[in-house]
Amino acid sequence: MSEKQSLVAGIDSSTQSVKVVVRDAYTGALVREARAPHPEGTEVDPRAWWSALESILPQALDGVSAISVAGQQHGMVAMDSQKEVVRDAMLWNDTRSAQAAENLVQELGGPSAWSTAVGSVPVAAFTVSKLKWMAQHEPENAKRTDSVLLPHDYLTWLLAGKPTDPTTDRGDASGTGYWSPISGEYRTDLVELAIGHTLSLPRVAGPSEIVGTAIGIGRPDIVIGPGTGDNMGAALALGVQPGDVVVSLGTSGTAFAGSSTPTQDSTGFVAGFADATGHFLPLVCTLNAARILTATAAMLNVDFNEFARLALTAAPGSGGLSFIPYLDGERTPNLPDAQGSLHGMTRTNMTPGNLARSAIEGMFGGLADAVDALTRAGAPVNRVMLIGGAAANPAVGEVAATMFSAPVEVPPAGEYVADGAARQAAWVLTGELPNWTDSGSGSTRYFEPDYHGEIRANFRGAWERMYG
Repeated sequence: MSEKQSLVAGIDSSTQSVKVVVRDAYTGALVREARAPHPEGTEVDPRAWWSALESILPQALDGVSAISVAGQQHGMVAMDSQKEVVRDAMLWNDTRSAQAAENLVQELGGPSAWSTAVGSVPVAAFTVSKLKWMAQHEPENAKRTDSVLLPHDYLTWLLAGKPTDPTTDRGDASGTGYWSPISGEYRTDLVELAIGHTLSLPRVAGPSEIVGTAIGIGRPDIVIGPGTGDNMGAALALGVQPGDVVVSLGTSGTAFAGSSTPTQDSTGFVAGFADATGHFLPLVCTLNAARILTATAAMLNVDFNEFARLALTAAPGSGGLSFIPYLDGERTPNLPDAQGSLHGMTRTNMTPGNLARSAIEGMFGGLADAVDALTRAGAPVNRVMLIGGAAANPAVGEVAATMFSAPVEVPPAGEYVADGAARQAAWVLTGELPNWTDSGSGSTRYFEPDYHGEIRANFRGAWERMYG
């Protein structure tokens, strides 16, 4: 195969923007990248995602032979019988569907019934909950809805020229609440429970299957991979194996682990997702992560570098301050109407340094609980890998070492979701999942565990006083 034919592209269509990376299919070497912004909001016209992608693809795809899309999970793209968009897509962070999720849980017979059926208990983020909300609040739109796609499904479908039968993958499908990683099949009865009628659902493609060619952009020479959800894409880029736990610090916070077996957590804390390789990816997601730090930095009127410096001037435990960081409600635990709060304030501990550090400790308080939940669900934790924009902050790794009892690694900053999609595209193109050794720049930072149990105890005590 010539050098021109060895290039692959990965797309990350996230809440805030779209990113494209082009890499060599065999070495993983970065060739070029591009990005464009997305509209803000918790519901967005999905055609805006396509417009953003179209604005950067022409200059990105020279010499590319395969492409895959990784996208934000759960978003509901409702389509009518003519394959036209019915309403703006409701995104994962739209919490209006919280009551709908509670209704669904009870209507099927409780959390255990859901974890048995699909490995997860619905919360507001899940697609099935948004279908229920639409049926309750927009019945005419619900009646018009003939099919539903996820964000990555929608973009893959447009890239492929709007084929009759759209596709998805098992990773993203596992976040809908109506596809079971346990059985590998849709639960159409749960779709009907949510929206009141059956829907046409995308076919679940295999992990390395070619699902079309890019005729939607006039490039039939480019084959298209199945794509996946954003967390599954990041796991694929990092080569996550059992024993690895990834904590991703983006708009939301996620903790996910590699697993060779499906999980079923009736508490609803752990979502029993599938991954993009044929295995499984138990995951806990919080609504609040990096924005906790940016909001606190803004309150202190400092930039991110000064915020980190202030945080590192404070001792572990922040002088007794405990920050419950539910600034946008919370998904896990399921507290959509919760608000943030600061506990343990005294005249002596109310310093900028303590406040900055307490924000980081508060962010990790919820995520450390998430890692504990993964352990209870059967996922071993040999190391914690921190990724996402906030992981680059100099203080974050040091504080993380006090919050987790396993070694902490911070890989070089990168577009891991897009890189995972590119790795999948290389798999599709070559027939083998590549082991890239030249896919990043910079070096990994390592932190030995310096666990301070009193921080977790103070956080848990403040939480119990608020919500216990």
